[in-house]
Amino acid sequence: MLPTEPNTPPSSMVWKVVHFPLVLLAIGLAFMVAAGALSGLVSGVLQRIEPDGNGPMGAVLGAAVAAVFTGAYLAFVWLVERRRPTAFGLKGWARELGAGLLIGFLIFSAIVGVIALFGGYRVVGTRGPEVLWPVLGIALISGFTEEIIMRGLIFRLIERWLGSWIALAMSAALFGVGHLANPNASWLAAICIALEAGIMLGAIYMVTRRLWAAIGIHAAWNFTQGGIYGIAISGLDTKGLLVPRITGPDLLTGGAFGAEASLPALVLATALGVALLVIAHRRGNIVAPFWARQSTPAESIATA
Repeated sequence: MLPTEPNTPPSSMVWKVVHFPLVLLAIGLAFMVAAGALSGLVSGVLQRIEPDGNGPMGAVLGAAVAAVFTGAYLAFVWLVERRRPTAFGLKGWARELGAGLLIGFLIFSAIVGVIALFGGYRVVGTRGPEVLWPVLGIALISGFTEEIIMRGLIFRLIERWLGSWIALAMSAALFGVGHLANPNASWLAAICIALEAGIMLGAIYMVTRRLWAAIGIHAAWNFTQGGIYGIAISGLDTKGLLVPRITGPDLLTGGAFGAEASLPALVLATALGVALLVIAHRRGNIVAPFWARQSTPAESIATA
């Protein structure tokens, strides 16, 4: 398949330069920086209402940040790429988002099940549903912001230039390295994140060519991990409905970083990612690098 091209006026050298993938990526990331600054202002206002962020305002903040970053991405595609932003197309969005949410819940539940099977996870208590507000906020923020940046911009624009496989490797590596700044992070945790989540989320984007399913998996993964099973989310300590006792070697449990750095997560989530890549390949959704594409024009498939 061919990647979606921006709407470049054929007689304009300026737009040809602007629409070069690396230039577009730099501009898109600048839009994300602006979205982050605006989100900071929104966060400051909401914190005045609820300083600790542990009540409903935690979820409101998550929804507000998600809306800001989505709006920034839509503006980038409309104004800079000068085309329709199909990544957030409304036709079939609920089905894709719902499927992503279900996949995220099931894959992480399977991971916890394996850890529990080998004695690393045991429930010792429960908490009330009020603990879900801040975790819901975290899930919304990570699901929308990270997928927009990593898959909607970095993966997609590198793919347009260097093809699907190089884009997948680069975006997965960046995704893993980006988690090194988290509490209790290590290079092993970063490698696990790159392989299990970087491949899985890049692959579901390649299958659907939209962001809804990737956002659903990412958000449900984090919500299930922290909000239901009470496991640290990428090193961030959270309170969930279940109070666990986590014991055993870090290779089994992921240690202080959380189950994402565990062997069960690495095996199960990476296997799912590989399966999704097979589906993407069978659908013909693999983009060749620019030097391998045929020179004859063909109808592009929208992938933003």
